[in-house]
Amino acid sequence: MRELRELIRQYGLQEDLEHIIIPLRGKYGSHARCFLLKRKFIRIVYPDGHCVDYPLEEVIEATIKYPDLMLSESLPLLHEEMDAEITRIFGDEKEGTV
Repeated sequence: MRELRELIRQYGLQEDLEHIIIPLRGKYGSHARCFLLKRKFIRIVYPDGHCVDYPLEEVIEATIKYPDLMLSESLPLLHEEMDAEITRIFGDEKEGTV
């Protein structure tokens, strides 16, 4: 829960007893909000029938970084970024130790 509190503080998000509230811009510049239930994981069911449980922190990051995309599209993009960052970090370590 500490990571969740950090994300709320970092992005200036709102919350109530049951939701994390993410302020967004609508299509025509109007104000909109995304309400995410406070759960450890959020399940995304894909059209082919498989499902994946994503940690709430990742769902928040994906919603903030890619507000115009569906979660089924933004979460894989977020994971690609995370994988590239990990590869960069560990790739640099391997080069330095050789």
